[in-house]
Amino acid sequence: MAHPYLFWLVGAVLLVGAGVATTLLPRRRARVREQRTAWSTARAAIDSAAVSRDAASERVPEAERLFAHAESLAGGRGGTSAARAAAEHARRADRLWREHR
Repeated sequence: MAHPYLFWLVGAVLLVGAGVATTLLPRRRARVREQRTAWSTARAAIDSAAVSRDAASERVPEAERLFAHAESLAGGRGGTSAARAAAEHARRADRLWREHR
């Protein structure tokens, strides 16, 4: 016959495990969703900058540098901060190309 304290120990371990799971899983899902959204925004900004680059009548070296950096960050597939940086570089490049039309 099993010792009665063993049942309490197993129950406590299960209860703690369930608490950890209910706390960490939603946070992980939110982090993954935030990262996907950030990369989607970055890709849209890069695509918009590419259109502006193609429509520009002259070369803009600073915009080209920013755009290359944005594409480099996107190729690395880093975290949320990398996605935000890529989006910002692409937006700045887009703005420069639009100003030089």
